[in-house]
Amino acid sequence: MDNRPIGFFDSGLGGLTCIPYLMKALPDEKIIYFGDTARTPYGSKATTTIRSFSMEIADFLIRSDVKMIVIACNTVSATCLEDLRCRFPKTPILGIIEPAAKAVAKACGEENHIGIIGTKVTIASKAYELGIRRYNDRLNIYETPCPAFVPLIEEGIIENDIMDLTIRYYMDDFVYGNHLDTVILGCTHYPLIQKNIERIYPGLDIINPSSIIVDNIEQILAERGMLAAGSQAGNVFYASDLSENFINMIDHIFAGEDEDAKVRFLNFDLENGER
Repeated sequence: MDNRPIGFFDSGLGGLTCIPYLMKALPDEKIIYFGDTARTPYGSKATTTIRSFSMEIADFLIRSDVKMIVIACNTVSATCLEDLRCRFPKTPILGIIEPAAKAVAKACGEENHIGIIGTKVTIASKAYELGIRRYNDRLNIYETPCPAFVPLIEEGIIENDIMDLTIRYYMDDFVYGNHLDTVILGCTHYPLIQKNIERIYPGLDIINPSSIIVDNIEQILAERGMLAAGSQAGNVFYASDLSENFINMIDHIFAGEDEDAKVRFLNFDLENGER
């Protein structure tokens, strides 16, 4: 048993899409989440910058005595996972890409045409394609970056024509030109526009890594005897810039979920502490 919290982090609010799944599957687990909203998006930044930011946040989570770190960010998972594991060898660190890649390789066959959408950095890394092909190298895989999705989602521009037009701009030729039947949401922000994508392309099977990762979290904790049991601690959610848009998106993500999660978001500066 280990009642210490699980640390999650993301470039912004996207990683929050993992949290409701965790709360349902592992209700005894407590969470410390850090969303680097002041410096989002990461997906168009240099790898050295992404690595620097990620190390800074991971240092903060380790100081907060987390028992495990979950990288709820595809861009960081694609570029910094092994660096973080080397820096913190005593702490289990799980990226979001590998569990999803394994699940896709198992679920899909040669008849499928699989599309991956993500940030520029994630797509350029080919982390998803390489991860999937490690388990199944006979699949038809296509990739395209969708860099405008994250800033629009962070601004709360979701259920309107602007987002729908942006989706069509990036995905019409990609979906129809490659005869896609499956699309992987290769960014944890993208589940927030999953309904838009399903409405625009009703024949697609959408794979959401934010839901897949929870089983792997449980497996790692169980294997190490680190599952929580009856902790009285609360969840704590930090953001480096707690803007009005961000607060509105918290309400959107946690609609119908734990009310306490929505009011315990704290503004936090990694250099100067809580504000």
